[in-house]
Amino acid sequence: MIKFILNGEEIQVEVPPHWTLLKLLRDKLGLTGTKEGCGIGECGACTVLLDGMPVNACLILAPKVEGRKVETVESLGSQESLHPLQKSFIDHGAIQCGFCTPGILMSSKALLGKNSNPTIEEIKEAISGHLCRCTGYHQIIEAIAKASEV
Repeated sequence: MIKFILNGEEIQVEVPPHWTLLKLLRDKLGLTGTKEGCGIGECGACTVLLDGMPVNACLILAPKVEGRKVETVESLGSQESLHPLQKSFIDHGAIQCGFCTPGILMSSKALLGKNSNPTIEEIKEAISGHLCRCTGYHQIIEAIAKASEV
């Protein structure tokens, strides 16, 4: 049994000790916004925030989040009220297939949380652990830069 803060809510859940945070989020808690891409920490699709820092959920054992704060893409906004990053991604065509988008949004949120006016180089560094096969990154970088102006 583990207790932690998930998207602002304290939860308690029983989880096998060998499960990853990714498996817990998707299979037990139904939060399917966090995607499994490679399963070995190379693609960034499963990025969530752990105590405000981006981590690959496929590499974190679920029991390691005991007493910690986890944020997933579901915490960002709603259809009625998009987060500025979500709106900017839409406005700049930074979403195509969308598979990488949740992870990139979470890394971008972490970046803007510690640096509200990042340079292009800082944006590139923040998303350097993410693989996108569709956009070529230009629109993603533009979207993050524009969201930082909000």
